[in-house]
Amino acid sequence: MKTRWLPGILFLHSLVVLADEPVAIGTRRELFVDRYLVGELKGTTLKLHEPQLMQPITPPRPNGHYATVLKADDKFQFYYRGDTKPGNHWKQGWEQYHAGEVTLYAESKDAIHWTLPKLDLFEHETFPQGNIVLMNEFLVNHNFTPFIDTKPGVPPEEKYKALGGIAYQPHPEHLAVRDKRGPGGLKAFVSPDGIHWKKLREEPVVPEDWGKYFDSQNYAFWSETEQCYVCYFRRFIKGWRGIARTTSKDFITWTPFVEMEANLPKEHLYTSCTQPYFRAPHIYVATPTRFMDKRGAATDILFMSTRGGSKFDREFTQSFIRPGIGKDGWADRANYAAIGIHQTGDAEMSLFLTGGRRYTLRLDGFVSVNAPLAGGEFITKPITFTGGKLEINYSTSAAGQMRVEIQDADGKPMPGFTLDDCEPIWGDHIARIVKWKSGSDVSALASKPVRLRFEMSDADLFSVKFG
Repeated sequence: MKTRWLPGILFLHSLVVLADEPVAIGTRRELFVDRYLVGELKGTTLKLHEPQLMQPITPPRPNGHYATVLKADDKFQFYYRGDTKPGNHWKQGWEQYHAGEVTLYAESKDAIHWTLPKLDLFEHETFPQGNIVLMNEFLVNHNFTPFIDTKPGVPPEEKYKALGGIAYQPHPEHLAVRDKRGPGGLKAFVSPDGIHWKKLREEPVVPEDWGKYFDSQNYAFWSETEQCYVCYFRRFIKGWRGIARTTSKDFITWTPFVEMEANLPKEHLYTSCTQPYFRAPHIYVATPTRFMDKRGAATDILFMSTRGGSKFDREFTQSFIRPGIGKDGWADRANYAAIGIHQTGDAEMSLFLTGGRRYTLRLDGFVSVNAPLAGGEFITKPITFTGGKLEINYSTSAAGQMRVEIQDADGKPMPGFTLDDCEPIWGDHIARIVKWKSGSDVSALASKPVRLRFEMSDADLFSVKFG
């Protein structure tokens, strides 16, 4: 935003705020998970959509709180926690509890039907399938969280990376274990295939005194937008479970952490599950667990987003996925989302929860600009774009429709691209090209500041993209 000062009487000045600089979106896909592009909503609202529960996946059905689903070139890969002593609990002995944890692995072609491959890496009678990828890594297996490294030029043997570990709490039992086993914190691992893992180094790369106490899922990824590795991890902030962030250029040396602005007053966020959205990776979406410690430790799943920096957007404070009917969903810490939101159909993406639950949304379908049947309008902020066509992801009812107008930065309709010039749009498409009487070519307007005006009736607009 530009400002200029105008002289006033004596030492007083008036601050005049000029119009916002246009938002340069290039050919990026933009979603409406925040108000980044929102100029005016006239009779329209931002609507958070509800994921639909599908058939349970078969197997695995992990009971551990932290799980990760990755999409490789030819398969999905599922990582989840197991215990060599089923039913073991930390109250029976903190060291014994964590010493029995292992990281288990499954594969799938469709993210619904999974196999437990016999890997012949580790042997234990509790897991006769032989699908253990990591064992005998004290504390690390509690929350071992891998990702596929998309940094250009990454060595093939480090295509996969992972963080795992816990910080010791200041209890005598914990400190005695630390004296025997060494420091806690987040340790780094690398792998060529997501199955054969080795430590990047013996020492933690994220020190234990940052954590307080890392006992959550701490996820890192390569950010093409920020040109660095980004890690979101659990930290107590003013007595409440919250989220912190750190970055790194080499996955070994990390910047001083920043405590994120995310929590509502008196709100625990147990995990953050923050990850780049695969169709618009400059937007990080988060599906954290909200923890209600005064309601029997009940949990549900929220939706947040961020574009980097120290703040999450909390446009939506309501639940994204509720615990559901029946006591199972309302049990102690019963609902945790897994890391990983992936396309599982032509128009579908899936996200996963503990207990083998799979939920789906349409592609880009977290949030829409929604209009009732009575109609409304949505006008963007001034933007600049590159490319020659406007693509929209939208849905209308049988009675609804949409028209699109391109305006100049001051809101004046551009000749040939007015509402009256636009062919009425109805139906339901993930990618539809907008057409006017003159056709769909908008390349003459590329790089010029413009606004998009949508006239909508009983319709949802999920994303826009020029290309």
